[in-house]
Amino acid sequence: MDKAFLIRPIAHIENDYREKFGIPRQSGIVPEQLSRIIFEPEYRNDEALRGIEGFSHLWLIWQFSEAVRGGWSPTVRPPRLGGNTRVGVFASRSPFRPNSLGLSCVKLCEVKKTAENGSVLVVSGADLMNGTPVFDIKPYVPYADCCPDAADGFSVDPADYSLRVNCPAQLLGLIEPAKRGALLGALRCDPRPSYQHDPERVYKMTFGSHTVCFSVDGNDLTVTDIFPEPRCTAANDNSRT
Repeated sequence: MDKAFLIRPIAHIENDYREKFGIPRQSGIVPEQLSRIIFEPEYRNDEALRGIEGFSHLWLIWQFSEAVRGGWSPTVRPPRLGGNTRVGVFASRSPFRPNSLGLSCVKLCEVKKTAENGSVLVVSGADLMNGTPVFDIKPYVPYADCCPDAADGFSVDPADYSLRVNCPAQLLGLIEPAKRGALLGALRCDPRPSYQHDPERVYKMTFGSHTVCFSVDGNDLTVTDIFPEPRCTAANDNSRT
């Protein structure tokens, strides 16, 4: 069957992840990170959200908008397997997929009414880049969506690669107090590709309107500088599992 279906974004996300490098590789592992889901004008209807506050978590169906390609590959190289081992694309969460669709579970913190954008969903734990288009939102239903005995294949528990983050107080003070936990959480998840282990290398990631520079030696990540800059042009590879 050769069919094409047109789907339109119903919303987009706003947060401090301005580029791929530094975004948590899965949803929920940095709960300190708050994001806002802004509905597109034609979907700003409070009736469409009636009853949503009764659910603690939501599923987001979205697009890896920075990874859209003309073709696709049946195999990918997950970074947590070292970047050299290939697995089937449908056995991975790689962004390089036939339809470039992502699926994330987030916690609903608040339905906030705004004058500019109507009702906005404030969520925590999102692993989406700022501006990512959202195609659908569905409630997370524990009895149907939770599988306690599920096998996790080759995926890695975040605790296995959690880093100790050392950030001088004078540098951390440059970040808004409400956002410091989210920054430290993202750094704790080790933003580097797993095949890079050079303790002398200085990495750069953007977080909100700041560039954060850091190095990693063993399990210790040290922030070396934070400075205001809306975009970071450093070439970093952050393929996601």
